[in-house]
Amino acid sequence: MHYTEIMVRYGELSTKGKNKKDFIKQLGKNVRAVLHPFPKLEVKPQRDRLHVALNGEDDKQVIESLKGVFGIENFYPSVRLEKDMAIIKQTALEMVKEQYHDGATFKINTRRQDKHFEYDTNQINNQLGDYILENMPGITVDVKHPDISIRVEIRMNGAFLSSEKIHGAGGLPVGTGGRATMMLSGGIDSPVATYLAMKRGVKIDMIHFYSPPYTGEQALNKAKQLTSVLGKYSGNIQFIQVPFTEIQETIKEKVPEGYLMTIQRRMMLRIAAQITQNRHCSGVFTGEALGQVASQTLESMMAINDVTTMPVLRPLVSMDKTEIIKISKQINTYDLSILPFEDCCTIFTPPAPKTRPDLAKSRKFEQYIDVEGLMKKAIDNIEITDIKPGEEFLNQNQDVFAELL
Repeated sequence: MHYTEIMVRYGELSTKGKNKKDFIKQLGKNVRAVLHPFPKLEVKPQRDRLHVALNGEDDKQVIESLKGVFGIENFYPSVRLEKDMAIIKQTALEMVKEQYHDGATFKINTRRQDKHFEYDTNQINNQLGDYILENMPGITVDVKHPDISIRVEIRMNGAFLSSEKIHGAGGLPVGTGGRATMMLSGGIDSPVATYLAMKRGVKIDMIHFYSPPYTGEQALNKAKQLTSVLGKYSGNIQFIQVPFTEIQETIKEKVPEGYLMTIQRRMMLRIAAQITQNRHCSGVFTGEALGQVASQTLESMMAINDVTTMPVLRPLVSMDKTEIIKISKQINTYDLSILPFEDCCTIFTPPAPKTRPDLAKSRKFEQYIDVEGLMKKAIDNIEITDIKPGEEFLNQNQDVFAELL
């Protein structure tokens, strides 16, 4: 069955009262951004649902793209027909045949917007039900728990039939929960934290620290590729790459070994908070999970958070690694995250970093470096890339082979 339209039902945003119009407008914008590879289709947000007119675009590809858009509870691929009962009957029968298995039951559910159509709701249900029973031996009706449900809508512009109910991503439309930045590494955790932030409607700008020549072009492209994958949940994402080489070299030279990680993270958060403020965003997200590594103890978090009053948000804080990996596989970031390209968080790592750094010592050792001067130089040299969903930055097979050589 080739569909002509997709009818989208709203999720949590349907409870938003007077703000509902703004949520629907944002969802429509996000759907258009995610479906940008399909130029012929039309997106029409309405009060009770959103319609996507395919206009000949590939229905299967559009359906896959819609599955990742936050704010969608479920959607129904539909076929638009003339308001002719003979055509409606034949199409309904084809839909049932595609899904039928031995012992299957069915139901017809009709809504009639066009009150001038010659048959009312009950007559349409009865005619279609009788036609299917006559032409499908063995099938029976079950109005409460049918295996196959045929939905019929008689609108002013035609008859619309659907039989598949596809679950969406739920959550809130990205952009309705404010705007924040994400400190994106190349690991497993931060892409999952990004996904969870987006699910609550937060528009994310990515901040990625890179340290050439210690980190290669592959590591930078890996972070961009992760951003492209995550873009399917929100549309375009701003990717901000921050040069961090001089800062890391200076810290390694002047700070006691046990505090290298703590001072590096303090500098990262200082820079991220300043960029966040400059971009008029309201918080910084990280992929930290409590107790997972040395820099993620409560004492470390306190020592690192000390550098800013900006909200620092950690969606993964109470998750264990197994839970995080499970989500990363569901959102298709896991295979990218485990590619063997080192990011700046893994270089200059001391053999025995402080797991419970002292706050007073952290402040003292940070005075050994020119905090303001190094920050300014890094922020003055950031590069910003607008990354679209599905863009390719990394040829995984070739790059892995090159790295190993």
